[in-house]
Amino acid sequence: QAQLVESGGGLVQAGGSLRLSCAASGRTFRSKHAGWFRQAPGKERESVAVISWNGGNIYYAESVKGRFSISRDNDKNMVYLQMNSLKPEDTATYYCATRVATRFTTTPHEFSSWGQGTQVTVSS
Repeated sequence: QAQLVESGGGLVQAGGSLRLSCAASGRTFRSKHAGWFRQAPGKERESVAVISWNGGNIYYAESVKGRFSISRDNDKNMVYLQMNSLKPEDTATYYCATRVATRFTTTPHEFSSWGQGTQVTVSS
């Protein structure tokens, strides 16, 4: 299973920006779909953004459309989440995950490899 390590979280004021990074190990990253998910205390894990193996298909949750942008660099085994115009309701632990590219899905439980998460806190 691929190992995923997230970074870039932190404390930011509302309206600010953060860029999350996810480094993947292994040689198969370029053949996997990747996504960012988040979980706030007391809430279920939700999909934030998902990108297909070649970047040709991208999904954003309605709550982040126009503010967040997902991208990937298969040569560097990296996936990124640029977060702009952050709101207090974006506060959560953000996770990077991958799954084999058999079909494009945004459902968290269909992703098999997960990172340890990085905390994002947005103050009002």
